[in-house]
Amino acid sequence: MHQTQKGRQWYFGMKGHFGVDSQNKLIHSVEVTPANIHDSHVLPWLLHGAERRVWGDSAYAGQAGVPSVCAPYPRDFTHRRAASRATNRWKSWIRARVEHPIGVIKRVFGFTKVCYRGLAKNRHRLVIACALANLFMVRRRLLRLPEA
Repeated sequence: MHQTQKGRQWYFGMKGHFGVDSQNKLIHSVEVTPANIHDSHVLPWLLHGAERRVWGDSAYAGQAGVPSVCAPYPRDFTHRRAASRATNRWKSWIRARVEHPIGVIKRVFGFTKVCYRGLAKNRHRLVIACALANLFMVRRRLLRLPEA
């Protein structure tokens, strides 16, 4: 794990990057990097190849060619810095659905700070938390009794 500075605040640790399906809000890919790695570097590892649309915040704005390499025909819906407020507001509405599993990981499973020293142990803990978050998100569908 490494340190990085955002504004005048220093942070030490790691970042978790998630690939989430916007239809059913399930996490399909997880990447963990040290805190000093920029978000845009992990975009190829977050795509599974069958995407039709790619949503992202403005950190992924310079990565327009990456989704077309990883998936056959994706449409890029990342935030643009010079775009209109209405366009970015529409994109934020979809991105809010993607943030829901991350909120489950933080609030339900308490993954707000790292517990272990080293990236490997914390990566393992985050992957397990993502699997549990997926189960938590579909718990009502899984517990539905079949009709006889």
